[in-house]
Amino acid sequence: MVPDPDTASEKAVEELGYEVDTIYDGGVVADIKEHVDTGNDKYTTVVGQSNLDPWSKETLQLYACCFVAFLCVWAGGYDGSLMTTINAMPYYQARFGVGTLGSTTGLIFAIYTVGGAVGSWFSGPATDMAGRRGGMCIGAIIICVGTAVMASANGTGQFMAGRFILGFGFSILGTASGPYCIEISPPQWRGRIAGFYGCGWFGGAILAAAITLKTSEINSDLSWRLPVILQAVVPFIVLCAVYLMPESPRWLIANSRDEEARTFLNEFKEDIAIDGTDKRWWDYSGLISTRSARWRSFMVLLMAIFGQFTATGLGYYNTEIFKAVGYDDYMQFVLNLVATLVWAFAAVCGTAVSDHIPRRKILVTSTFLCAVTLAIYGGLSAQWAQAPDDAKNLHVGRGAIAAYVWFGIVNSFAYCPLLAVYPLECLQTNNRAKGMSIYVFVVNCTTFIVVYTTPIGLQNLAYKMIFIFVGWDLIETILWYFFCVETIGYTLEELEEVFSSEDPVASSKSKGKRIIKRGEGATNVC
Repeated sequence: MVPDPDTASEKAVEELGYEVDTIYDGGVVADIKEHVDTGNDKYTTVVGQSNLDPWSKETLQLYACCFVAFLCVWAGGYDGSLMTTINAMPYYQARFGVGTLGSTTGLIFAIYTVGGAVGSWFSGPATDMAGRRGGMCIGAIIICVGTAVMASANGTGQFMAGRFILGFGFSILGTASGPYCIEISPPQWRGRIAGFYGCGWFGGAILAAAITLKTSEINSDLSWRLPVILQAVVPFIVLCAVYLMPESPRWLIANSRDEEARTFLNEFKEDIAIDGTDKRWWDYSGLISTRSARWRSFMVLLMAIFGQFTATGLGYYNTEIFKAVGYDDYMQFVLNLVATLVWAFAAVCGTAVSDHIPRRKILVTSTFLCAVTLAIYGGLSAQWAQAPDDAKNLHVGRGAIAAYVWFGIVNSFAYCPLLAVYPLECLQTNNRAKGMSIYVFVVNCTTFIVVYTTPIGLQNLAYKMIFIFVGWDLIETILWYFFCVETIGYTLEELEEVFSSEDPVASSKSKGKRIIKRGEGATNVC
């Protein structure tokens, strides 16, 4: 049904305080920039009232704060790409003699996640007590210490100790920077800003791939030590910048510092509701004390597990994957850099549309496509491996790599932004830091399993290992379809209504007609 435009416009002016040209029941109209199907009054009011200029002084300051948070994620991406490439360097192998695949190599890679898992139990309380900025500062200092231990190592014991310290520091850095980024983001920009934060992983990965491509030409231990040393540069920048930024207004209000928070909130017309449970640093009961809290925690756990088990761990062994289809050492480094750049572009594209495409649609569709592309990659890899050396078809090998790159594109488009956005949206402000510490713990545990077992699987099962991930991705697709709660189009506070409902999945998808002022960049929810 299409209501009378004049009557509808008068009603909109009366209720919302501004004019609209046309209201259409059930769709987007050209006269209205955005039509939001949310059933959520606060989101509509906040978006309608916060007439944000994307190039104002205040907004540019917001971008700068988010960029510092972006740099915090950089450390994780740098480490992943760094280890991928130095593992294939002759001088690194000569120094440590661990081989490019196998259990020892898997342990060196995975010890980082052990440090992260241990650090996660300290990261929540540290971030709640010291503030989001304080947590970033502590994490950055620990990363610098871990880098120094790694760079000066002459044996595997010291090198692994450095990686443990590095993982410990990054868990605190990530637990602090993630909530900071989403807590300062206006609701209608939350997906894009927090998604951009998640893309920081690729910022570090690209830089590490480029640096190691060049240092691989050095004929000494400096070929691997120099990129390790450079890992401390960005955490040092974070240290210098973090206290030039405002503290998270939600953290300030939770700690009875309302006056400090009010100036920030007035600029962006945000509304905050909070209780005091986060002040008890030892109390994690808020994550399971109510049905709503359990649903929230369930969503966070699904993202923590699925985000790592989609076959993301294969990226740690890119050089071995390229080597398996016949590429030489130098081309392995080149392909690693090119693939990382392509995946970064896909992640940026995913971030750009993260406020416009429902989370459910992205997760269900993309996870299924991950299974499809991996199946193609596994099939072509099998054909390459089974062919005699003198009868291998180069097109088959190239097709396998193309399918693998397409897997990375799909995975990066969906999971890179949403790994940063979705768990933070699902958690309440008063439990966000503690919830993220649990999230980081589970992520590190699942990453340890993937990173440790993948080189063993590739060494013993070769291409057959890929089909394990294919089956798992299909299971993930089904679970996302039945259990994923939609979060797009809600303020962080309003999501409590969704998670408290009898059926959060159905409630999150229910449609209610809301009109948003022209030019506010709101979202369409299906």
